[in-house]
Amino acid sequence: MQPHDPETTPDETSRSEGYTEDHAVSAEFDAATGKTVKVGVIVAAVVLLACFVVIKVVRAIDGHSLTQSADAAYGAPPPVDVVEAKAVTTGQDLMLPGQTAAWYETTIYARVNGYVGTWLVDIGDHVKKGQVLATIETPELDAELKAARAQLQSSQAQVSARRAEADFSKTTNERWRDSPKGVVSEQERESKKADYESARARLYSADAQVALDEAKVDQYKAMMAFKQVTAPFDGTITERKIDIGNLVTAGSTSATTGLYRIAQCDPLRIFVDVPQNSAGELSQVGVPAQITSDGAVAGVFAGKTARSAESVNAQTRTMRVEVDMPNADHRLMPGMYVNVGFQLEPRGIVEVPAAALIFRPNGTQVARVGADGKVSFVTVSIARDNGSLLELAAGGQSGNAGGQSNNGVAPGDKLVLNISSQIAAGQSVRVAQDSSAAAPAKPSPPLVQAH
Repeated sequence: MQPHDPETTPDETSRSEGYTEDHAVSAEFDAATGKTVKVGVIVAAVVLLACFVVIKVVRAIDGHSLTQSADAAYGAPPPVDVVEAKAVTTGQDLMLPGQTAAWYETTIYARVNGYVGTWLVDIGDHVKKGQVLATIETPELDAELKAARAQLQSSQAQVSARRAEADFSKTTNERWRDSPKGVVSEQERESKKADYESARARLYSADAQVALDEAKVDQYKAMMAFKQVTAPFDGTITERKIDIGNLVTAGSTSATTGLYRIAQCDPLRIFVDVPQNSAGELSQVGVPAQITSDGAVAGVFAGKTARSAESVNAQTRTMRVEVDMPNADHRLMPGMYVNVGFQLEPRGIVEVPAAALIFRPNGTQVARVGADGKVSFVTVSIARDNGSLLELAAGGQSGNAGGQSNNGVAPGDKLVLNISSQIAAGQSVRVAQDSSAAAPAKPSPPLVQAH
């Protein structure tokens, strides 16, 4: 304790002691406040306990409901999507790329040596068979023909001289032959006979030379006809490679240049490479075809198969087919790309989506839902694969055991799409969705007449 300050007054001392007593009293808790806190804690604990109990009860109820739903779902038939098998009526619409080609197409070469005197037609001109396209000047051929004719005249003169000699030798031989014996010697008689035979031989030789010279003149005359270049058939000039004064050489070797190129475009050929799975049907003559062209000459034209290679290419597994198409207005030209459509005859009895097929070790099957709602599996045979749709042949090959059927798939049967592997034969199912009504009918536009 500090010693009492004598200078401190009694009033100051009493104020200091009173301040200390007030501070000690403020540090003590009120009893009512502690009771309130305890009551709040108890209430909060009760509320939390009540919430916990409610949550447990709700979860128990939900779990029970879920268990009941799962048991019900497990015991109910599994849902499946089905589609109705439809009868095949129109077959397959097969669309393939094709290329147009001229009926006839050839390059015209010169048959004589010379130079171009005139040309009378140009590209795009329509010409008739035998029409003159150009003329060739042939000075050398003209001179050879003139020389051949002169040689023929000389040979003909020789024939006249040889004939006169032969006639004289004949009469001389006859006189000496008929003379009495002893007047002329046998040697002279044989000599006159030999002269006559020699004269006849010289006459025969002269006649042969005349024939040879006549043949040479005819040859040059025939070559003179080739001075006029003519069209071999009715067609269109597609290329001209000559001009006036061009030197031309006879022949069609790699060293010679053609004069014209001509093509006949009515009718028109269309080459199509057909896949091997359709080769058998399109190898027949007369199958209708629909030719579609785009671009500036867009249109639809009709044609028919005329011939086929009847052999499948080992590299491409396709068969070459030719389609003939009338082209009187020349709308289509050789070398164009076109689409060729064929409407093939049906191969199967029913048509089903590819999703209905089941591939198993014992064969291809479909799952059919009967009137009683039970599943049976039918082994089927695919007659044609059209991509998303398949044609099935008549009659299944499966037995009766295990819920299988042996009467095939018929139009109107309900088939399961994408069936689960957990569904067994004879099991009841529930139809969740029937896609038969939603499936659009396959379009089958008729072939149109050529424009």
